[in-house]
Amino acid sequence: MIRKTDTTSLLAHKDKNAHKGIRSWLKIQVESEGYQPPRAGAILLQVMVGLLFFVLVVRFWYLQVHRGEEFARQAQDNRLRIERIFAPRGRILDDKGKVLADNRTAYGLSIVREDCHDIPATLAQISEWSGIPLQQVWDKFRQDRFKVKPFEPLLLITDIDFDLVARIESEIHEWPGLEIVVRTKRSYPERELFAHVLGYVAEANEQEMAADSALAMGDLVGKQGLELELEKQLRGRKGLYDVEVDAHARVLGKTLREEPRGGHEIHLSLDDDLQKAAWDALGGEAGCVVVMEPDSGKLRALVTSPAYDNNLFAAGISQRDWDALRTNNRFPLQNRVIQSVYPPGSVWKLVMATMLLEKGVNPRESVFCPGQVKLGNQIFRCWKKGGHGSEDMVHSLIDSCDVYYYLMGDRMGIDKIEEFAKACGFGRPTGIDLPHEKSGLVPSRDWKRRRFGRPWTRGETYNISIGQGYTLVTPVQVAVFVSALLNGGDLLKPQLVDDATREVRGRVPAKPETLNFVVEAMRRTANGGTAKVVGRKDADMGGKTGTAQVVKLKMAAGDRRLKMSEMEYAQRDHAWIATWGVKDGKSYVVIVMVEHGGGGSSVAGPVARKIYEHLFGPDPNAPMLALPQPTPVSGHPE
Repeated sequence: MIRKTDTTSLLAHKDKNAHKGIRSWLKIQVESEGYQPPRAGAILLQVMVGLLFFVLVVRFWYLQVHRGEEFARQAQDNRLRIERIFAPRGRILDDKGKVLADNRTAYGLSIVREDCHDIPATLAQISEWSGIPLQQVWDKFRQDRFKVKPFEPLLLITDIDFDLVARIESEIHEWPGLEIVVRTKRSYPERELFAHVLGYVAEANEQEMAADSALAMGDLVGKQGLELELEKQLRGRKGLYDVEVDAHARVLGKTLREEPRGGHEIHLSLDDDLQKAAWDALGGEAGCVVVMEPDSGKLRALVTSPAYDNNLFAAGISQRDWDALRTNNRFPLQNRVIQSVYPPGSVWKLVMATMLLEKGVNPRESVFCPGQVKLGNQIFRCWKKGGHGSEDMVHSLIDSCDVYYYLMGDRMGIDKIEEFAKACGFGRPTGIDLPHEKSGLVPSRDWKRRRFGRPWTRGETYNISIGQGYTLVTPVQVAVFVSALLNGGDLLKPQLVDDATREVRGRVPAKPETLNFVVEAMRRTANGGTAKVVGRKDADMGGKTGTAQVVKLKMAAGDRRLKMSEMEYAQRDHAWIATWGVKDGKSYVVIVMVEHGGGGSSVAGPVARKIYEHLFGPDPNAPMLALPQPTPVSGHPE
């Protein structure tokens, strides 16, 4: 009989022997000379190791050989930085060499963030030194701090007077991270006198820097006028420093790589003395003056009044000053010579007379002027209430008869007037080297239908025939046309740069005898007509006045025309005079426009007369009489 305990022991012993046998068999199999691991796995392993080694070798070759030079350069760049040197902007001078735009030494204050131990306290100190509100200093810092690289100076103040610089110099050692920067600043000695011609410079904005890789923070660029138009010539080219830095980007030394090169010096055709004479002649009135050489197209004076001090912008204009200029109801920022458009009034009759002759109208043909013309239920008046009687073409210009041009314009029709006026340069820019030039407007049938959705009317042809209605021109366009009458028909580009070549941009479609006829009519108008205010015996003179209505002629009771003093300023007529003068082989075209001034002969005429006194000297035969005063009525002699 087998006991239970014996049975259990026996089974355990058998199980132990079984496991021992399995291990022995495995050992025999592993150690057996006939055993080999799977060959496919070994080969795969070897291939993978080989590929890895190959990749490492190729990568090493690529980095060391193929891109070695590039990485060496980058390593060098980590040790060397490039620092730009500001280049002085080119000066602008008048025709005699007088400086109109110059550069002066300016001092700025910058901060290096990484060297500054306490930025809030440092900015507070900058505010205390400069008087600039702390919030404004903080705004500048926050706006520009990420636009510079580590350890590069961030310019916070661009223009510090010398006394403040001396004070900062004595205390700056107590404020790590602050640096005084020396640079140039634009200066305009003549201030308002050339403001609209020169324009101004200011710091480049983000859009300008994005569009031009040569620009960086703190660079000055032209924003208006010639500063903008001639930016590439005036800017110059920056110099370069190689700056050695340590591992923490701290400056160890500098080496000059390239000298800065200043911008080109520009000589204008404008005459500073003549510019002042024209400015003074305007006497503070809102208006403008153009003086142009008819044969070359060179501008000798270009005056707009009122104006602004362009130094305000160069120094960084304050919000208060900007708001004062922007909201001024006399619009000092507007360049009236090229950016303002006006009805030309009777100056337009020069264009009409030229066209009528070219279209075959006999200059001896007479039109009777009773003082008005009726068209349907409309009455179109002549400026002379009682009329001029019988008028041929020459006398229509001398007397500036409106009725003559009403009827002749109606005979021609709007289509011919539009075509001829555009051929004479109106309705398009002259190409002058100033930004934002307006084209003016020569209306047409199609234009009116697009603009108002209504057809053209005969009454509108009447209006355009005397330079009223929808017709709009710039003073410089009038100067170009009058110059063409004198030079044989060439519509010249008005030139502001003294060495600019003569550039013809079109031709008046008229024969020489037609041009001579109109010039002779202007001569007779200056000798005894409505432009006699500019006539003088020691020079060959010609002129045509114009009074451009701003609003429809207003009448009081009893068919009485309102006095100018009875009208609001903004409703008063514009005063024009278009003239030319020749003396001692020198010829000039002088155009004067006075906004809301009244009569051309009484307001614009005396301004032109003073300008010719500067050009030709005082008239030795002039009577010792006071110049005419503005007439108090609307619809006054042209």
